[in-house]
Amino acid sequence: MTNEIITHENKEFKNVDYSGKTLRNREFFKCKFISCIFVKSDLRGNSFEECTFQDCNFSMTEIEGTGFRNASFIGSKILGIDFTRCNNFAFSFRFENCIMDYSTFFGTKLKNTHFVKCSLKEADFTESDLSSAVFNDTDLTGTRFLNTILEKADFRNAKNFAIDPEFNKLKKAKFSAFQLEGLLYKYQLIIS
Repeated sequence: MTNEIITHENKEFKNVDYSGKTLRNREFFKCKFISCIFVKSDLRGNSFEECTFQDCNFSMTEIEGTGFRNASFIGSKILGIDFTRCNNFAFSFRFENCIMDYSTFFGTKLKNTHFVKCSLKEADFTESDLSSAVFNDTDLTGTRFLNTILEKADFRNAKNFAIDPEFNKLKKAKFSAFQLEGLLYKYQLIIS
């Protein structure tokens, strides 16, 4: 078996089904993946730089050691992914209209990441750095924030979050006055 790196640049991959397949030793630069299926695929050790994934399905995909630098996910299903196993040196994203429920971001650095119109139900951001992240029209039902850096993060249009200010860094984080319940939930206050 060869360890030769295969490089793809400025290519478009459309309607490709990679379900259950192993793709290794690949570098993708400025590529577009449209309506591709990666369910239970093994993408370990690959690199995706400035790539766009539109209407793709990444449910239960193995991404250990995989680098995502300036990767955009639009309208994609990304269920149960363990982002803690990614290459942390190549780790920057933008998510729009994505379903990302049950994903784990424990201890990851996600500064300036945008989550726009996403579902992040039951996700785990424990000990993550989400400084200046934006959660715009994103559902955070059951999502865990513990010892998370949320300084300058924007939650003004986020929904259904529960964040304990005593166990997270929130300096200059932005919240709507209508969302106080999500910050004060543990005190069982009645806010009207």
